[in-house]
Amino acid sequence: IPRGFYCPPSIRSINMSNTIIVGAQWGDEGKGKIVDFLTETTDVVVRAQGGNNAGHTVINDGETYILHLIPSGILWPEKICVIGNGVVLDPVALLEEIDGLEKRGIEVRPDNLLISSTAHLVLPYHRFLDANRESSLGEQKIGTTKRGIGPAYSDKIERSGMRVHERYDPVTFAGKLSSRSADCPRSSSFSSDVARRNSLVSETW
Repeated sequence: IPRGFYCPPSIRSINMSNTIIVGAQWGDEGKGKIVDFLTETTDVVVRAQGGNNAGHTVINDGETYILHLIPSGILWPEKICVIGNGVVLDPVALLEEIDGLEKRGIEVRPDNLLISSTAHLVLPYHRFLDANRESSLGEQKIGTTKRGIGPAYSDKIERSGMRVHERYDPVTFAGKLSSRSADCPRSSSFSSDVARRNSLVSETW
């Protein structure tokens, strides 16, 4: 069992083969549709990397769903979905996505959506840094979605990022979040959004 995962007893002793879907054209290859097609004959659907800049459009039972973080296997009852430690996870976006699915009658439960405790978090200051860097590039901008994915991965590589398991200590988490956000200039138009999202992360995640 990979470090950082809770594995339900029902699958702990099962030997299984893996089918890996890899996009080699910088996105928009239809990976979500392929995953949804293959899910019928699988038990566990794992998202290994990426962030909520992705958008997987899947049509299931005539309904169209757009998923950003949660594997498309969530649309199949009794399948287990996993968000792996290679994913950078925006907690606000995740909760919004779960809420949207539940409003449409899709169950999201602790036993059908597992999240690695070592996955790195995309936090409000990452969004600020992403947008600020992009705007500073002028005509040389790279076209980022400004959702903080790149800066979050930079923190992961630098070993300075915050991970899911740190939320288990709310006081320490809030202190580290405030400290990491201190680099955001108070005069910036992004600073109010950083403060608002910090509060939302601390209260709901």
